[in-house]
Amino acid sequence: MLKPDVPFLPLPFLARDIDLHERDGGVVLMRSRIPLGAVAPHLPGVLRFHAEQRGPHPWLVQRRSGEWVALTYGEAQRQIDAVTQWLLAQDLSGRAVMVLSGNSLEHAVFEMAAMQSRMPYVPVTPAYALVSQDHVKLRDMVDQIDPAVLFVQNGRAFERALSALALDRRVVLQVEDPVSLPKGAVWSEVLRTPAESSVEASIAAIQSDTIAKILFTSGSTGAPKAVPITQNMLCATMAMHAANVGRSDNTPDSVLLEWLPWSHVAGGTAIFNSVIEDGGTMYLDDGRPMQGEFDKTLRNLREVSPTRFSSVPVGFNMLADALEADEELGRNFFRQLRRLTSSGAKLPESTYQRLQQQAVRHLGYRIPFVSSYGSTETCAAATTVHWPSERSGLVGLPQLGVELKLEPLGDARYEVLLRGPSVMAGYLNRPDLKQEAFDDEGYYRMGDAVTFVDRQNPLEGLAFAGRVAEEFKLQSGIFVRVGTLRVEVINAAAPLVADAVITGADRSWVGALVWLNVKMCQDKFGKLSPVELAQDPRVRTALAQSLRGHNAQHHASSMQIRRVLILTESASMDSGEVTDKGYVNQRTVLARRAHLVEALYADSLEAAVIQVDNEGLFNGQEL
Repeated sequence: MLKPDVPFLPLPFLARDIDLHERDGGVVLMRSRIPLGAVAPHLPGVLRFHAEQRGPHPWLVQRRSGEWVALTYGEAQRQIDAVTQWLLAQDLSGRAVMVLSGNSLEHAVFEMAAMQSRMPYVPVTPAYALVSQDHVKLRDMVDQIDPAVLFVQNGRAFERALSALALDRRVVLQVEDPVSLPKGAVWSEVLRTPAESSVEASIAAIQSDTIAKILFTSGSTGAPKAVPITQNMLCATMAMHAANVGRSDNTPDSVLLEWLPWSHVAGGTAIFNSVIEDGGTMYLDDGRPMQGEFDKTLRNLREVSPTRFSSVPVGFNMLADALEADEELGRNFFRQLRRLTSSGAKLPESTYQRLQQQAVRHLGYRIPFVSSYGSTETCAAATTVHWPSERSGLVGLPQLGVELKLEPLGDARYEVLLRGPSVMAGYLNRPDLKQEAFDDEGYYRMGDAVTFVDRQNPLEGLAFAGRVAEEFKLQSGIFVRVGTLRVEVINAAAPLVADAVITGADRSWVGALVWLNVKMCQDKFGKLSPVELAQDPRVRTALAQSLRGHNAQHHASSMQIRRVLILTESASMDSGEVTDKGYVNQRTVLARRAHLVEALYADSLEAAVIQVDNEGLFNGQEL
């Protein structure tokens, strides 16, 4: 354990200066007293500025055949203008373009060219094309948007998905391995298009309310909905994030290694745009925070020294393992690191301490962990933690320009509503959803609950307290906070469990359906199949013991797990059990696997069901 007097790396964080007003009935209004600074007119103009000021500086870098290939700001602008001219020549102004493939140098160029052409850019998570078996959701997205152009990195890889779509009115732009299509175009030929004066005219015509992009929601609480995002929303969000940590003459150029998909509001808006705002460099990480894939991230971190780095708890745990085993990796990782960002489940205290020990070893300081909270509908900007904090699970304080409205839920928790320049006006072609999404004062309903860390000192910020839509009551009338309990269960059973679904609505006690972390279980118990692992007595005993430890620390019936059942069938994207962002839709899983829920609660204990506490006793008292 580190000594508590080891200081954090000193950074010029934005001051905490909050105006808080409580209305009759307990509604709390919060905003920062610091005004939001200048907002750029549009994103293409910011990139163009850096292309003129620092043309040779690398913007994006990606591995190609094992070697890093850099796209400079100057060369990127040349390519963007060529693709813009090609798009304008299609005479399709106003119609959208859709990207089916993942992050790449060409994808980024195409995005910015679409914005310069005033054609809304619509990125779709590749899983809808590559993983889905029926492509129903992909066809629905295409029907909603009616794109003029479809972009794919590799024609052959996306051929099956393309064959499921109506292509008679659409141009398909392919970068590599093109396939024959009715209206196809090849990237290398498009780049040879000479830019004309119409490119500058199109850029000059961009307005603050011009639709820059359309993002689909994750579908975590229903079917994915299309969210139009204007240039002003993008640039206001960019200004908010830029204000959270100041810059000086000694601040190193931003260097990021990032894997988050650009179809996600965090990866494609908050992170992607922040690099453009800084004039920094983003290395496209071909790794992922999962066993096997994280080795690629570690290889990249031996060659790239980031100024900030983000991951989820399991990724940070693997990073801690690697840093403790590899002194050279640690020196390179911390060489110019200024902060870390954790998202997803609550970061375990043990992982936090291990990373801080490595930070002190290589920097002489603890490293600040920061985080932001938002949604597709708020353009990733709602609240942020812009100070060094030892607490995890915080959502922070309002971003500059954002007004929070906290409606009391009756148990020291508040439902989050907000309004500001980053918030959408409504869903695309769905005016029927506006009344549900906004209250009568124009505040958008996030659907999440928060608590004050310290009600008497609001500057300590807000902590996440679950999704309101997922919560349920037991027969006793006691609420189960699903979001909180799910995180606690995953952490308690780490590293055995990858994810969990909480059961118990209108029942007398709480149970859980869980997916195993197969790779971690195989490392511990042998190379068994998922079905064999679920049946293995060693796995079942270890899972039961970890949850007994959880129960011993939580005395409320709403936080204790009585029975658990291991799922061996992966969550289905086609059935809506898992969103494109990897979030498990609790309600859909429970509905689709209702027979397993019934087995969990059957009077006669089935062989697959694990009894966590013997004889249904918790801490010596009968339920």
